[in-house]
Amino acid sequence: MASGMGYNGVDAEPTSDLAEYNNERLEELGLHEVVLSKEQRKRLWWRNAIINLLFIATWFIIAIILSVYNKWMFSPERYGFTWPLFVTTLHMFAQFVLAALVRNVWPSKFRPPHKPSRKDYGRKVIPTAVATGLDIGLSNWSLKIITLSFYTMCKSSSLIFVLFFAFFFRLEKFSYRLVGVIFLIFIGVFMMVQTDTTFSVIGFVLVTSASALGGLRWSLTHLLLKNKEMGMDNPAATIYWLAPVMGVSLGLISFVLEDWSSLFASKFFDSVHHVLSTALFLVIPGTMAFCMVMTEYYIIQRAGVVPMSIAGIAKEVTQISVSAWLFGDELSPLNVVGVAVTVCGIVLFTFHKYRKTVDAGALADDVLRDRAECANDELSLELEEREPLTLPRTVPLERDTSSKVCGGGEVAVNTGRANTNGDSGFQRDRGNADE
Repeated sequence: MASGMGYNGVDAEPTSDLAEYNNERLEELGLHEVVLSKEQRKRLWWRNAIINLLFIATWFIIAIILSVYNKWMFSPERYGFTWPLFVTTLHMFAQFVLAALVRNVWPSKFRPPHKPSRKDYGRKVIPTAVATGLDIGLSNWSLKIITLSFYTMCKSSSLIFVLFFAFFFRLEKFSYRLVGVIFLIFIGVFMMVQTDTTFSVIGFVLVTSASALGGLRWSLTHLLLKNKEMGMDNPAATIYWLAPVMGVSLGLISFVLEDWSSLFASKFFDSVHHVLSTALFLVIPGTMAFCMVMTEYYIIQRAGVVPMSIAGIAKEVTQISVSAWLFGDELSPLNVVGVAVTVCGIVLFTFHKYRKTVDAGALADDVLRDRAECANDELSLELEEREPLTLPRTVPLERDTSSKVCGGGEVAVNTGRANTNGDSGFQRDRGNADE
C-alpha cells in the first residue's frame, strides 16, 4: 500500500497521539524497531541508538577501569592477589547485597510484585546462573594454560554461539545477511589477534566450552529479563536472583582450582589490618562489577544479546588500537587488516539494524498478533511469558477478531484496524523484509 494511505485506502498521516500510543505499546513489548511512518522510524532509531550508546559508553568505561584494576590486583609485580576466581566469587555476593539494597531503596522501580516460583527458579534461574559461573570459571582456568592472544582468538567464537542461541530461543529473526555480518566480524577478530602461538588442545577445549556457555547464558539472561511473571524484568531484580547461585557455583570452581589454604595463610590475612585492607580492595571492584553488570543487563534488555556481543568486540578493537597508539604495541599487517575488517563488520551490523528499523512497517498490534500465533509453542511457553492479546482502548480501533491454530491449540487473536472515519489513521508501510 502506498505511503500515507490508511487501512481502508483513506489518505491519512499518523498523528502525534497515534505515534505516541504506538511507541508506548512497543516499549511495553520491549521492541524499538517499528513505528508508523518512515521518518518516525528514523527518529525512533536515532533516539534509541543514543540511549543505547550512553549505556554502552558507561559499560565501556567501567569495564576498562575494572580491567586495569584487576590487572593491578592480580599481577605478582603489583598487589599480587593471585586468586581471581575467589575474588569473582566475592563479587557475586557483593552484587547480591547491592541489588537487595537497590530493591529496598527504590522498590517501585526495582522490586517487581512477582517473584520466581520454586519450579521456575530450578528450571530457569539456576541453569542461567550455573552457565554464567562455568563461563567465568572455564575462561579463567584456560588463561592458566594458554596465552592471552590464543584465548582472545578462541573467545571470539562466542559471537557464533551468541547468534546460534539467539536464533534458537527466537531472540533474533533468522537472516542470512546477519549471519554473514557476524561471520565477517568473527574473521576480523581472528585476524586481529593472530600471532605466533602454540596450540593447546586442553586450552582450546576449555575456552571454546566457555564461549558456548557464554552464548547460552546471555540468551537465557535475555529471556529472564523479558519475563515479567518471574519478577526479573529489571537488572537489579535479575542480579538479586542470579548472583547467589553464581557465587556458589564459582566458589565451588575456585575451591577446586585455587588453593584456599595458601590464600588464608598469605600476607593478605595475617593481621586485622591486612584483613580490613584486603576486604576494601575486594569490595571496590565488587561495586564496579555491580554497576557494569547493571549496564550490561540494560543493554541486553533494550538492544538484545547480539548487539551486546558486538559492543564487546568494539571494546576489544578500541583496546588494541589504543594500546598500539599509546604504548607502542606492535601490530602486524595481518592484525591491522583484522582491525579494519572487524570495524567494517560492526558498521555493517549497525547499518543492518538501521535498515531493519526504518524498513519495518508493522504496528504494535501486528507484533502482538505475531506473538499470539506462537503462544502455544512449547518452547515459548517454557521460556517466555505470554504477551496480552488485546490493546488498551486509548486510540479508536476497530477490532477484528479471528482464530488461528498454532502448536496444536486455537488462539484468539485481536488485530487492530485504524478508524479512518475520523481525522487520523494508521499508516501501514509494507516494506520488504531484509531476509
